[in-house]
Amino acid sequence: MKILGISGSPRKESQSGTYKLVETVLKNTGVDYEFISLRGKSISGCIACLGCVKDNICKVDDDLASLRDAIVTADAYVFGAPNYYSTLNAGMHAFLERWFQFRHQTGNTLWGKLAVAVGVGGTGGGAVVDELEKFLLYNFVETVAKVSGQGAASCYSCGFGETCQVGIPLMVHGAGVKITPEIVPDVSRQADVMEAAAAAGRLLGERLKAGHDRVAVTQAMQAKMMAKFSASV
Repeated sequence: MKILGISGSPRKESQSGTYKLVETVLKNTGVDYEFISLRGKSISGCIACLGCVKDNICKVDDDLASLRDAIVTADAYVFGAPNYYSTLNAGMHAFLERWFQFRHQTGNTLWGKLAVAVGVGGTGGGAVVDELEKFLLYNFVETVAKVSGQGAASCYSCGFGETCQVGIPLMVHGAGVKITPEIVPDVSRQADVMEAAAAAGRLLGERLKAGHDRVAVTQAMQAKMMAKFSASV
């Protein structure tokens, strides 16, 4: 039994709230895991070539190819991404777009697996976890928990954070803000967020160790997806 953790943040691990939360979830599962950062990897979006239709293997030659086995063999996932313009950052979006390779000819390689979604943003990661859940749903993967935290927006370190009229520091702290280490958001200092990540990890581990029924999960996710489509018509 193994969990695959993915951090979509381009920041160094020590500076990334996304990385810290994904790691916290993984460590609390009580299950073996592999943790991969997409930082520095070259992964393009889906190019709609349909090269994957016959064998469910993407033909785009980049760094995703080396991750395919880890995706396929994992029993569950913990995926995290930063909030860029109220959605996933491009690297994580591209990574998940390329899951199109698993969907052809009743491709049930991923169906019925479990996941935790993690999002971090300058004011929160809610939009990110919702997007992650949507991508997972398309593959009939159940998101058992979502964890959202506030991270250090680039505005805190760009050099203009105290004077910029559209930056996060002004939005969060008001006019005349002085940037000090104490006001820069860090998920490690957000006790409720760290506990939510730990609790999500424990829940994921419990579900896996209980021997969850992948067929039942698949059927539930299929029903949820059909309801989603019906509501949009």
